[in-house]
Amino acid sequence: MVFALISLGCPKNQVDADVMCRRLLAAGHTTTADLSEADMILVNTCGFIDSAKSEAIENILMACEYKKNNPAVKVVVTGCLAQRYQSQIADEIPEVDGVVGLGSSEAIVAILERIAGGEKVESYGPKTALPLGGERVVSTPRHYAYLKIAEGCNNCCHYCAIPSIRGPLRSRTVEDCVAEARWLAAQGVKELILVAQDVTAFGDDRGENEICRLLDELQPVEGIEWIRMLYAYPERITDEFIAAMVRNSKVLHYIDIPIQHSVTRVLKSMNRKGDEETIRSAVSRLRAAMPDITLRTTLIAGYPGETEEEFAQLQQFVREMKFDRLGCFAYSQEEGTVAAKMENQLDEDTKQQRADSIMRIQTGIMAEKQAAMVGRTLRVLCDGLDEESGLYLCRSAGDAPDIDGAVCVRSEEPLYPGEFYTVLVEESDEYDLFAVPVNEEEKK
Repeated sequence: MVFALISLGCPKNQVDADVMCRRLLAAGHTTTADLSEADMILVNTCGFIDSAKSEAIENILMACEYKKNNPAVKVVVTGCLAQRYQSQIADEIPEVDGVVGLGSSEAIVAILERIAGGEKVESYGPKTALPLGGERVVSTPRHYAYLKIAEGCNNCCHYCAIPSIRGPLRSRTVEDCVAEARWLAAQGVKELILVAQDVTAFGDDRGENEICRLLDELQPVEGIEWIRMLYAYPERITDEFIAAMVRNSKVLHYIDIPIQHSVTRVLKSMNRKGDEETIRSAVSRLRAAMPDITLRTTLIAGYPGETEEEFAQLQQFVREMKFDRLGCFAYSQEEGTVAAKMENQLDEDTKQQRADSIMRIQTGIMAEKQAAMVGRTLRVLCDGLDEESGLYLCRSAGDAPDIDGAVCVRSEEPLYPGEFYTVLVEESDEYDLFAVPVNEEEKK
């Protein structure tokens, strides 16, 4: 069987796809990037918010178009949308040959072989059967990779469907994570990106938070030069956690703190565990301990019941905090969540206008922060050459792949993906920096 795999959504979903791909390859099947060459097209979906669901459906329908041209092609839907909507997908898109929930991904080889034999399959094992780790391909560029340290979430925020889709928090062991980090380093990975719904909750399901111990044990892994963390909740940013970031030199001074809002009443309505003071304290302590830290966050505008005054307070909070990176999304009314049933739902135009307003404020902040980088030297990791512009796309410690901007380097000498360079920033725009390499002799 020749299969093509389309994976959508977050890095955690990508890791799941990489594990499935490895299982299929180990069973003797082959993969292709050209959908027209595939016997089987797998669409590994995200089903978190409306925009992600729309993208997933578009890709499923695109796969079905290939089936129109070649009826022998099989189309299979996996991932969060498959888990969340189950039989609805097969009912509403009858061209789909299989729907595989998260809990059945471990049996993906046997399921796809049944489908290849002409059987239509819907399979939904328990969410807790989703593998936490395991052998996988590395679908990212060779020099960086995501390490999923936990699955699921116990936070139960009222706007979020993740716990109902992926289940409760299940952490891997420290030893398992370190073993995978060593394996990734042996594959050439230099930047390790820790991902989970909340990395700072790592180990809580075992009764002992172990994120600090994990950072300590990842530090000595030979070959890994950068360790980056995504998604840390402010109420769990303890002094011990900050100390672990400081003492481990490979841990980048970068962290994504998805705070979602700043107004305490709205946070309580969201079932967030902290309040505005919790957020301000976390940011203040992080910046005091690591003055060079890059702080990223996400916000939700237009949450049910958010008043004009509360939105004005959120705007002022953004102006004051001056986050280095910020994304703001219009509230998405997700069925099955507590917030979806709340009164005082705002209309779509109001929600989008508020989100756009926050992003306008942040764009100005970003422009100022980017301009302040001009004249500075940075250590960057090269991701490759942009053929259109002729510039090398690199990232500093403050730039996560596929999320943040780039350091665009003009160089007469070739730069190589996966190598580190020192560059001088000459120009900036709202999102990217423009730089040239610094000759080692010039630095002496």
